Amino acid sequence: MTENLKLPAYGGQALIEGVLMRGKSYLAASFRKPDGTIETITEKLSGIYLSPIRKMPFLRGMLLLWDSMVLGTKYLTISANLQSEEDEKIEGASLVFTLILSMVLFVLIFFLVPSAIGQGFEKWFGISSWWSNVLEGIIRLAFVMGYMWLVGKMEDIENVFRYHGAEHKTINTFEAGKPLTVESIQESSLVHPRCGTSFLLTLVIISVLVFAFVGPQTVLIRLLSRIILLPIIIGIAYEYIRFASNHLDSKFIQWLMVPNLALQGLTTRPPKDDMVEIAMTAFNAMYALENQEQG
Repeated sequence: MTENLKLPAYGGQALIEGVLMRGKSYLAASFRKPDGTIETITEKLSGIYLSPIRKMPFLRGMLLLWDSMVLGTKYLTISANLQSEEDEKIEGASLVFTLILSMVLFVLIFFLVPSAIGQGFEKWFGISSWWSNVLEGIIRLAFVMGYMWLVGKMEDIENVFRYHGAEHKTINTFEAGKPLTVESIQESSLVHPRCGTSFLLTLVIISVLVFAFVGPQTVLIRLLSRIILLPIIIGIAYEYIRFASNHLDSKFIQWLMVPNLALQGLTTRPPKDDMVEIAMTAFNAMYALENQEQG
């Protein structure tokens, strides 16, 4: 194992009957096909991942998140198509539409609706703008947690959450310097500080702090401010997660990360051995290309 090879801020993603692993220069996605065999797809990263922008604090957060969503949606689609027995595939314009619709719904449900409710309480019950913004943040957090809890009750999604657990366990095993075997990986933790679930919680908390000090606004300005300030909040949240994951030897940082790690209980499940095998296969494929890249 090459000791100087480190993972970037985002290590992987659960797919439908599969796992994606992302390194510095390459990604690999492995899937369990309906016939039981494993298919692995690799890709050399480009764009923002190789651009100097990836080193620019705050700006890199928004751009990396967007590109991560694009890649994630692409491979989620590939995994869905592999499992489908129908001829219809999601690709091209329909894929772009799906991604844009997902972003619009995310902003609408988790930012604009809580904001409108908070504004309503300020108008109808005469509470201050500061308290209405705090209430908005509490509602937003409740929406996020409620959504995660509800989707986790769906059988298909619960299976994805098991692959999410396999992804975390595999990365934790590698970062602990342990051998990548099914038995060793199964002994590792289900939670990981760089998880997207941790990022979401941080995003919500920072939005409370930012929006709470914006001050009184009209309904339209308030809703617009949520959209305009979102990239800034994403940038701050990304830098916080990045900083925290690099300073986990600090007891104070460990204490701060307790809620983030606890929330991952909503989006991870203990994986089966064959799911760990998928995550291990994807990681090994990515890791081999990373080593080859470094010579």
